[in-house]
Amino acid sequence: MTGDTLPIERFEEHRGHLRRVAYRMLGTLHEADDAVQEAWLRASQAGVAGVDNLGGWLTTIVARVCLDVLRSRETRREVHVPDPIISSGEELDPEHAAVLADSVGLALLVVLETLSPAERLAFVLHDMFHVPFEGIAELIDKTPAATRQLASRARRRVQEQAPAPDPDLARQREVVSAFFAASRDGDFAALVSVLDPDVMLRSDGGISRPRFNLILQGAKDVARQAFTSRKLSPFVRPALVNGAAGVVVAPQGTPAFVMAFTVTGGRIVAIDVLADPDRLKQLNI
Repeated sequence: MTGDTLPIERFEEHRGHLRRVAYRMLGTLHEADDAVQEAWLRASQAGVAGVDNLGGWLTTIVARVCLDVLRSRETRREVHVPDPIISSGEELDPEHAAVLADSVGLALLVVLETLSPAERLAFVLHDMFHVPFEGIAELIDKTPAATRQLASRARRRVQEQAPAPDPDLARQREVVSAFFAASRDGDFAALVSVLDPDVMLRSDGGISRPRFNLILQGAKDVARQAFTSRKLSPFVRPALVNGAAGVVVAPQGTPAFVMAFTVTGGRIVAIDVLADPDRLKQLNI
């Protein structure tokens, strides 16, 4: 590119892509928007003289902003469910669809929360956005070989803990509906039958609801937890959560839980629950 000043119009051409990068890096929509705005400020101040690949350059800037945010987080809680993207219809609205693009399930984002900042950066940039390891290495002061190892370690954890969901949304809904029907009817055997033996339940109640901060693994333990919550069955309404089958539980019309399900091979392998009332208020449900 020629000239020293980045026109806002050129930046806007890349905003959607930068927001997708930031959402995967940070897991919250408001932080993603803040990171993109900070990237604009840095890019506009730096100037673009000599920049040949504007999209790649901006990706590097927003990635560096996100890396700073991740490193500044004081502690990582045992379980943190990122901001879900929710739609009550069969399709996401265009803005949210653009953020998800290649379908980023909530279970995947939960696993990304467990990675170190450098692992997350390497995985997101390389595996999701095909950035070469040489460029990523410069951001984290590592060699390309060491960066490749970081991405490989992150990839193994994702494959182990966030398997890809079944592509058939209708089939996902059938399995989720069977889960709630069995819970409502008190049919423990039927409930266990729709759960993978190693199913993982992760719930984030935040500071306000600490009893909902929990991790359970195994079909019987998850089924018992579902039984304790079956009185909420009348308030369950289907929703798309990050493009997959999920529900919003809203007693008296006020959302109390958002539940995302990962269905693989016709069984539920992961349930991720946002139960934090402070964050639920911020969502457009």
